[in-house]
Order: sequence, then structure tokens, then C-alpha cells
Amino acid sequence: MKKALVAAALSAHLTTQLFAGGDIAPVEVNEPVLEEVSHAQGDHEESKFYVVVAGMTLLGDEIRHGEALLDGNDEYGYGFGIDIGYRLGNGFALEYDYTYGRNTVYEITADEKIKARSTYHTSALDIVYTYEATHKLGIFGKVGYEFEWEKISELDIDEREDDFVFGAGIEYALNTKYKLLAEYEHSLIEGPHGDAILAGIMYNF
Repeated sequence: MKKALVAAALSAHLTTQLFAGGDIAPVEVNEPVLEEVSHAQGDHEESKFYVVVAGMTLLGDEIRHGEALLDGNDEYGYGFGIDIGYRLGNGFALEYDYTYGRNTVYEITADEKIKARSTYHTSALDIVYTYEATHKLGIFGKVGYEFEWEKISELDIDEREDDFVFGAGIEYALNTKYKLLAEYEHSLIEGPHGDAILAGIMYNF
């Protein structure tokens, strides 16, 4: 009986809407839209080629040169470095390095102390390995073989040497193109310029 009453009431309501000129509004069915979420957002494949431009501080050292001592410890030297690299994959890269530096050197003998200016150039070919500690932070080490030309005009020194060079540092990604970089470098070539600290920026092509 109740079912019949409900059906009659519903029929009367629909009939009233039709005679009154009303439309029966269709029932809208909204399907849920699934948004595709990229879990790799922010991930990118680095370009193969890069260049680094860095300022350089020379820490100075003491070496024997004949009967004299060449002392470069009194003042920090300065210079710059340029690296051009090609990423091989799996964290490895091949890198060509060029540096130019100047520092003050004292030639010390039993009788006198002479102040002079030392300038040097280096060219090196390195293998670099970078460990990605986080998405932005990388820790790298490098080993290579370098050629060095050093000149101290006041002391009539003009020499060329070659040996292994080692480096280690960190890099921090600002975006997909630029990284900040700091590096400590040690060469087996002995000289009054000593070890070097470099800080600069990397650009990915």
C-alpha cells in the first residue's frame, strides 16, 4: 500500500512539471578526474658538457732551490682556474683544467733575503668522480696529470715540470644550469705557490 502511495505521488509530481512547461533536469554524473602526479618532479638528466670558472687562493710553501730557500708562505697568492668537462656517465667525467696564479716569494740565503714575484700556468687532464649526496649536493674527487710553467724573473727562474695532481670538493646545484663549487687542490709538483683553494660557478650546457 505504501509503495503504491509513493509511486502515485511521484507520478503526480512529474505530471505537474510537464503540464507547467517545466523540464526535468537530467541527473549529472561527475566522474572523478585522476591527476597524473610525476614522482620525478625536479629530476633531470644533466647535460654532457660543462664549464667551471673559479677564483683561486694559493696557500704558499717552502722549497729548496740550490743553496737558497724559496719561501712563499708570507703572503697568500691569487689567480683563477677554468675547467671544461665532459660527463661520461655513472658519476664520472673527463676534465681539462687551466690555472694561472701569482704569489710573492722570498729567496732566503745565509747572507740576504730577496723579494720576488712568481707567476705560473698549469694545464691538466683529469678524471673526476662525483657522488650525489642529495638532489642538490655533490661531493667529488679528481686525479690527473698536469704540466706547470713557473717563472720568477728577479731570480732568473724559468722552469717547466709535470706530475700528478689531486683535488676534492663539493658542488651545490642552484638549478638545472648552474652550480656553486669549492675545491681543494694538491700537486706533486713542488713550488713556492703551494696548494690551492678554488671557489666558483659551474655552467651546464
